[in-house]
Amino acid sequence: MDKDRIEGGMKKVKGSMKEGLGKAVGDTKLETEGKMDKAEGKIQNTVGGLKDSIRNRE
Repeated sequence: MDKDRIEGGMKKVKGSMKEGLGKAVGDTKLETEGKMDKAEGKIQNTVGGLKDSIRNRE
């Protein structure tokens, strides 16, 4: 498993937590940061998956 997949997964979790906390306390900035972290994590996870696919074909 590529390290990008692991880091991406962690960013998604962190983003979900920030988004939830932002919603709970009414902090739109924190909520937006959480959404951005989730999106970044999803992209990084996808990149890691592609790297794994390429590595497995070789």
